[in-house]
Amino acid sequence: KGEGYVLDKEKTICTNGASIDFDTDDWTIKVLNMTEAHTRCTLYFKEETFADILLACNDTAANCIKNNAAKNPNELADDETTDHNIRYIGANPNNYVRFNNELWRIIGVYNNIDNGSGTKETRIKLIKSTPITSGDTKTFSWDNKAWDGSNNWVDSALKEVLNNGPYWNRTSGNCPSGSKGTTTSCDFSTNGLTEEAKSMISDAVWNLGGSIYDDDATASMFYERERGTEVYYDRPIEWTGKIGLMYPSDYGYATRGGSTTSRDVCLNTEMINWDNSSECYINNWLYDGINFRWTITPASVTSYYVFRVYSSNYVGYSRNLYGVFPTLYLDSKVKIVNGEGTESNPFILSS
Repeated sequence: KGEGYVLDKEKTICTNGASIDFDTDDWTIKVLNMTEAHTRCTLYFKEETFADILLACNDTAANCIKNNAAKNPNELADDETTDHNIRYIGANPNNYVRFNNELWRIIGVYNNIDNGSGTKETRIKLIKSTPITSGDTKTFSWDNKAWDGSNNWVDSALKEVLNNGPYWNRTSGNCPSGSKGTTTSCDFSTNGLTEEAKSMISDAVWNLGGSIYDDDATASMFYERERGTEVYYDRPIEWTGKIGLMYPSDYGYATRGGSTTSRDVCLNTEMINWDNSSECYINNWLYDGINFRWTITPASVTSYYVFRVYSSNYVGYSRNLYGVFPTLYLDSKVKIVNGEGTESNPFILSS
């Protein structure tokens, strides 16, 4: 005990239909269902992984990750904000989750998340690993009102699709595609949210603070501005709901950096300049080199620009058709009950 090994339950076997109950706290063994005298049990042990620690943890998924983060420094880091959220970092950490019968990923464990009633909770934040699609359609507008759309998330067409429309209701309908009310037909009857998935999501207060500039902000500056009051005209600074999008700071804090450009250097580099620092985005699992990604954060300089992550690795604002990666906060009571967090064996959740 205490040397970094755990029981390998898959290999441990007993003859005559018996089984083993192994107490991980005091390393005692009980043989169950032993009906015959000559019963042999063979126990195998393996090096303890972070997944083993999480599965043995008798607490919520959020608390298990948060309280054991120091045991997995290669994949988890304190973002050193005032909230001290724990972020998954690096090119491909073991943060895969089977959710909604699909692969999603854990962005991190967030503290002080308001559940909409004023109660602050520690919650896991998930993002879909691939953008939502409808047939051959893989990109959508953030909004389609007026000539250029609007960057008011509370009143945006995309927010409606994700929270009240076809994606939330697992049905078909219309999705924003352009401006001046332009839509495209979209069908999420097979890949919208299931009732089981919706039961694991709880309301959260999402910050809607924006930034006037897209050329001066580091990850920490974005984090502060997202929680600020700088918005265009009379835009709201908060929204309470279930399905949102990632923040620019989520992308920034997911970097691990590399051997020549450290994580600290990356976090202190303006994110619009990350294309000059390859180790900042190559060692960042939220970068895939393929998809443009919408964020939920408006550019407060106009009524229509919104920040997004370019497929070429940096953050700036624009208006167009981009990939939609639904993002949510799990209910605080959700637990991890199986899996390793890998793409082939993702974590399994239970409410």
